Amino acid sequence: MITDFTSPNCGPRKPEQGHAPEIDTLVIHYTGMMPTLRARDWLCDPASGVSAHYLVDENGTTWRLVDEADRAWHAGVGCWRGWRDINSRSIGIELSNPGHDYGYRDFPDTQIGALIDLAGDILARYPIPARNVVAHSDIAPNRKIDPGERFPWARLAASGIGLWPPTDAAVDDGMPLIDAPMVALSEIGYDTDQQTEATIVAAFQRRFRPARFDGVLDVETRMRIFQVHSLVATSSSSA
Repeated sequence: MITDFTSPNCGPRKPEQGHAPEIDTLVIHYTGMMPTLRARDWLCDPASGVSAHYLVDENGTTWRLVDEADRAWHAGVGCWRGWRDINSRSIGIELSNPGHDYGYRDFPDTQIGALIDLAGDILARYPIPARNVVAHSDIAPNRKIDPGERFPWARLAASGIGLWPPTDAAVDDGMPLIDAPMVALSEIGYDTDQQTEATIVAAFQRRFRPARFDGVLDVETRMRIFQVHSLVATSSSSA
C-alpha cells in the first residue's frame, strides 16, 4: 500500500539536448537521517529544496511524495550515459537509513521487499533498462555514496531489477580483464570526463564490489568491470 504525502518540491520535466523528457532511469537513495518521519518532512519542506517520488520506511511503509509525471528534486548535479538533467528523466526512491554519518546499517528485509514491489511496478510501466537502475553514487560519484555498500543489489537483480555480475566466481589468472577500464566505465554509464579515475572506480566498486572500494584498479576490479560491461552490452543488444 502506498500513502500519498505530497511534497511541493517538484516541477515539470524538462527537455535536454533537444529531446523531450523520457522516464528511463530509476535512482536509489538513502535518506541519511533518522527518524523516518523527520526525513519525510524534510523532503516535503519548501526550505529544503529536495524531494523524491517515493520514500520507503524500514518497516516497509511507502509514501508517494511527488507524482511520477513531475520532476522531483532528488538527483542534483550528476550524469549518467551522457545525460545531465537526471531529474527530468528519472524516478527517485529514498530509503530510510541513517547513512554513513549517523550509524549506517543494513537495510531490513521488509524494506527491501517493499522496494522490490515498488520498483517492479515502476519498471512494468516505463521503459527503464537494467543498466539504468542506478545508485545515487553512480550518477554523482564526487558528491554521494548512497545507498552505499550495504545495499543488496544482488537481491534486486534476482528479482529482475538492475544488473549484478556473478561476483561469487573466484578470480584467477585465466579470467578476462578490461584493457581500457575507463572506456568501459564510460560505456557502462559513468561520467569519466569530469571525474577522477579513483572517484569513478570507487563508485563502481561500492556498487559492484562492496567488500573493497578504495578506487584502485586491481585485478578483481578489472574483472568486475569486464563482467558488468559484458552485461550492459548484452542487455543493450537485446533491447
